[in-house]
Amino acid sequence: MSLLIGENTVVSMHYKLTDNSGEVLDSSEGAQPLNYLHGAGNIIPGLEQALVGKTEGDSLQVEVKPEDAYGEVRPDMIQKVPRDAFQGVESIEPGMAFEARGEGGAPQRIVVKEVSGDEITVDANHPLAGVELNFDVQVVSVRAATDEEIAHGHVH
Repeated sequence: MSLLIGENTVVSMHYKLTDNSGEVLDSSEGAQPLNYLHGAGNIIPGLEQALVGKTEGDSLQVEVKPEDAYGEVRPDMIQKVPRDAFQGVESIEPGMAFEARGEGGAPQRIVVKEVSGDEITVDANHPLAGVELNFDVQVVSVRAATDEEIAHGHVH
């Protein structure tokens, strides 16, 4: 009997991620399958929940709402900052991404949304916040996690 996906299993899967317009956002096609430790928060909650009880060889399509993925767009994560916050950067253009320090000093990715004179509008939301995600998944294998993988919270 094949092992079912559940807490403390290591799952290997191929996937294709699209948005509602069908644009491919990410895929494991032509690459190694994605390996993750189930139950350790290594993948978005909506996809992890949909995989529970599946086994090697299963294929599934999963629609994940923003609240079960990267959340809704949070307006408080969009801010206007002075140009001098970008010391050492000569040219600032919309679409540029930078790493900033968020609350508690944690690294946080920000994207420039608008440049208006000396005022720069930046967005610290995840690029997929507010986006409904569609996964096409093929489960390649499922095995029991080792004690070390469980202790470390990820696949080795």
